[in-house]
Amino acid sequence: MRTVNVGVIGVGAMGYNHARVYYRLENANLVAVSDVSERTLKKVCKKYDTKGYNDIEDLLNDPEIEVVSVCVPTTHHYNVVMKAIEHGKHVLVEKPIAFTEEEAEGMIKAAKEKGVILSTGHVERFNPAVQKAKELIENDVIGDVVSASAKRVGPFPPRIKDVGVAIDLAIHDLDVMYYLFDEEVSQVYATMGSILDKCEYEDHAEIMVNFEDVTGILEVNWLTPYKRRQIEITGTDGIISVDYIDQSIDVHGKFAQDIQIKHEEPLKEELSSFLECVVNNEKPVITGEDGLNALRMVLAANKSSKEHIPIPLDKI
Repeated sequence: MRTVNVGVIGVGAMGYNHARVYYRLENANLVAVSDVSERTLKKVCKKYDTKGYNDIEDLLNDPEIEVVSVCVPTTHHYNVVMKAIEHGKHVLVEKPIAFTEEEAEGMIKAAKEKGVILSTGHVERFNPAVQKAKELIENDVIGDVVSASAKRVGPFPPRIKDVGVAIDLAIHDLDVMYYLFDEEVSQVYATMGSILDKCEYEDHAEIMVNFEDVTGILEVNWLTPYKRRQIEITGTDGIISVDYIDQSIDVHGKFAQDIQIKHEEPLKEELSSFLECVVNNEKPVITGEDGLNALRMVLAANKSSKEHIPIPLDKI
C-alpha cells in the first residue's frame, strides 16, 4: 500500500476531523496543515505532529504534498481550490463544492486541464446505512420507489457564518437522494425563512424535489434543540427507514428484515477511498460533477423560495 502525502487547508471543526483521520489512516501521511488562526494551528500541529502554515501558498509550495483537503468557509472554496489545482495538487473540497454554479464549473474545468483529481466531500454517501439502503433498493426489497422524506434538524451552529441552512444541511440529503435513486431532477420547489436574529441567512427550509419517477421531501432547520438525521424511502412493497447518526435501518414490507450493519466512520471511508483513487489514478466515488449537481439543486431551492414557484433544474 502506497502512502500518500496530504495537507489540510482550514482546520476548524471539519478540517480538524480531516487532520485527525488522515493522521490515523494507513494510506496517508499528514505532512502539513494551514489555518489563519495561529492558536488553532498550534493546537493541531502539536496534537498530530505535523507542520503548520498560516499562508496557504506556503503549504501548496511544499513539494512533499500530493493531495489537499480544502475545509475553509464556503465563500473561499473557489479561490483556495483553484490555487491548489494550479500547484498540481489533487483536491478533495468539502461540500458544497462552491458558492456559485460558475465557480464549480471553473474548478471542474481547471482540474481536467491540469490533470488532477477533484472530489467533493459528500460524506453521507459513505455512511454504511446509506450504502445498505441503496443495496436494498437495487435488490427491489421495497419494490419500486415512490417517495422519500428526510429530516435533518438541530440547534444553530455558531461556526456557520457565510451560508444558510439549505446549502449547509439540505445539500446532504439532496445528494443522498440523487445517489439512492440514480435519477435526474426535473424541478425543485421550496419555502424558507429566518427566525433567529443571530442568523443572517435562512435558518429553516422545506424542499420538494421531483426526480424522474420519485418525489423527495426535505425538512431542515437550525431551530430544533436536538439533532436528528433521518431519511425514509417508501416503495410499492415497503418502507426503508435510515438513521444517519445511529447507522441503523428498519425495513417494513412483505417480509421481516434483520438488517445487520457494520458501523464505520463515514469520513474515514471517504478519505481513504479518495487516496486510493489518487494512487490508482481512478475516478473518485464523488466527482466534481456530483458536487455541482448537488449545488444546482440547492440553488434551485433558493430561487424557488424567493420567486414562490417551482424551478426546473435547467432554469437556474
